[in-house]
Amino acid sequence: MKIFEQDPELAQFYQSELERQRHTLEMIPSENFVSEAVLEALGGVGTNKYSEGYPGQRYYGGNQYIDQIENLARDRAKQLFGVDHVNVQPYSGSPANQAAIFSVAKPGDKVMGMSLLFGGHLTHGWKVNFSGVYYNSVQYQTGPDGILDYDELEKIVKQERPRVLFCGATAYPRLFDYKRIAEIVHSVDGYFIADIAHECGLMAAKVIPTPVGHADIITTTTHKSLRGPRGAMIMCNGKTSHPLKPLSEDEPMRENLPTLIDRAIFPGLQGGPHNHTTTAIAVALGEALKPDFKVYAQQILNNAKALSASLMHEGLNLATGGTDNHLMIIDLTNLDIGGKEAELALEEIGITANKNTIPFDKRKPFDPSGVRLGTPALTTRGFKEDEMKQIGQLIAKTLKNTKNETVKEEIKKSVLEMTDKYPLYQNLKYS
Repeated sequence: MKIFEQDPELAQFYQSELERQRHTLEMIPSENFVSEAVLEALGGVGTNKYSEGYPGQRYYGGNQYIDQIENLARDRAKQLFGVDHVNVQPYSGSPANQAAIFSVAKPGDKVMGMSLLFGGHLTHGWKVNFSGVYYNSVQYQTGPDGILDYDELEKIVKQERPRVLFCGATAYPRLFDYKRIAEIVHSVDGYFIADIAHECGLMAAKVIPTPVGHADIITTTTHKSLRGPRGAMIMCNGKTSHPLKPLSEDEPMRENLPTLIDRAIFPGLQGGPHNHTTTAIAVALGEALKPDFKVYAQQILNNAKALSASLMHEGLNLATGGTDNHLMIIDLTNLDIGGKEAELALEEIGITANKNTIPFDKRKPFDPSGVRLGTPALTTRGFKEDEMKQIGQLIAKTLKNTKNETVKEEIKKSVLEMTDKYPLYQNLKYS
């Protein structure tokens, strides 16, 4: 590797990170392992080219091949998700959400999203984020059972009349009723933005419902369950299904969403796209179009069901009582430990998870009452239901013995045995 020849100190850090990934069970639901083809694209010559603008309309010369790459990525995404228009230039998920709001709202307009404390995302109106600073943010939350109450949501929407409503979450283990949400938002002439960053791959494989045909704008990252690089996309169909009021008197009726979205990305918020990432997105989308990706996505769901069943069989409580997607939240309140302690204990035995709030959490966000787990990364490595059952047992045993070093050391050996059975990036080496 050239990194080692030029910078051995840095190469050693990278090699250590590779070994960490190889020898731990990666269970953070927003993380995954890309293919070696995606890695190759990310390290390719696309990073050398500046390409402000869009295919056929660049502000720099020499983009004839970059245009072909970007068009390929867009065409593959359109085919995969069944949409008319795709922008693959957002640098990441948060900038994509920023652009989505920017395309249909002006500063001070009302933006509504699920509260971060109930599973939502920072960019859906959280008070310290741009979406809560530059816009008038109203947050909604789940019911006492941790599940979204659509009747209550409708009441809030009719009262607040938001310009934009975000649907999507980072820690919500159930499916959304996109048709119902669209009806609610459109009844007050609002825009419906569906953020599908977490479930994107599952929707691409058509193993769970999609917001296409219901949401006005769809944003997503390209990593997580889609198993691509850390980039993002914004998708929509040609026109809104309902006429919405313009932002100002001198503006025409806002029905051309593709143009509005593209202008929001460039020149609205970004400069030149990251062409190496666009190339890697195209590779990942090509992989997702193959039949075996549907098998993979279904296995993610099967593994999540098996893991949640195992955890509950071991006496652990799960927020909402289970999962319909790729993730779950362990409610630690009956174990008398916090999420911070649980995350650390799991990391010590070789399982990477993250502390997370539970609905109506009585603890502080930096040490909440939950731990979030997901199955995409382990599914990529080849783990199936039998291993999920065993992992559930190991997690439960760890959380019940967070201060017992002897027990944790035994569990760590079991984890290493499991990771050795499913090797990762065998041909990769940095030092």
